[in-house]
Amino acid sequence: MSSSSKSDLRVDWATHAAAKYACEHWHYSGCMPAGKLVKIGAWERGEYKGCLIFGMGANNNLPKTYKLQCTEVCELVRIALRGHDFTVSRLVRIALKMLKELNPGIRLVVSYADPKQLHHGGVYQAGGWIFDGTQSSQTEYIYKGVQTHGRSVMASRGTIKGLPKIRVPGKHRYLMPLDPEMRARIKPLAQPYPKRPKQATPGTTSEAAGQNRPGRSNSQPEAI
Repeated sequence: MSSSSKSDLRVDWATHAAAKYACEHWHYSGCMPAGKLVKIGAWERGEYKGCLIFGMGANNNLPKTYKLQCTEVCELVRIALRGHDFTVSRLVRIALKMLKELNPGIRLVVSYADPKQLHHGGVYQAGGWIFDGTQSSQTEYIYKGVQTHGRSVMASRGTIKGLPKIRVPGKHRYLMPLDPEMRARIKPLAQPYPKRPKQATPGTTSEAAGQNRPGRSNSQPEAI
C-alpha cells in the first residue's frame, strides 16, 4: 500500500469488481483484460478514481523479444481513470514499485499507446520510459459491433472466420526496466519520442456516476 499527501492520493490493491468497473466505464476498450492480473487502485480524497492493471498482455512472444523468461516481463494492460488532480505518471511510478515488491523477479514492464485513440504515450514519456518504436499495422475484427483484437475474439468465439476485418495502425511501444542491468540491455533500443497528434487533447477518461464507489482489496493479490 502507498499513500501521499499531494492531492490526497491513496494507492492500494483493488478488488476485481473495482478494476472491472473502471475498465468498463473509464477505459476506451470498455472491457476487463483476460488472464492473471495485478490490479492497483487510486483514491483521491477518499474517492475511487480508477486503476492500473498489469498482466501478460496479448503478445505471447513478448518474453522472447527481450530474451527474458515469462516470469520476468509483464505488460501494463490498462490505465482506467476518471477525472483526478494527481499526475498519471506519478501514479504509474508508485504502481511499478508495488508491482516489483509483489513480483521480485519482474525485470521489465511493457506498455502500448494506441495512435488510433490519438494516444502518443505522454504518460510514459513523463515517467522516463524508453520508446521502442511503433508496431507494424495490424488486423482487428468487428465482433458484436466492436472492433476487437484477434486474440480476444478467439478467446470469446473460438474462431475469427467470417468476421469483417480492418487494418489499424500499429501501437507505440514503451519499456520500463526495473533493474540496472535490464536498463543497460534495452538502452540501445531507445528511439526519439513520438509527438502528440495535433487533434489530441489533454485529459483522462470520462467521468462516471459519483454514487458508484468500488472498494479496495482486503487481501494481498497473487503475483503474476
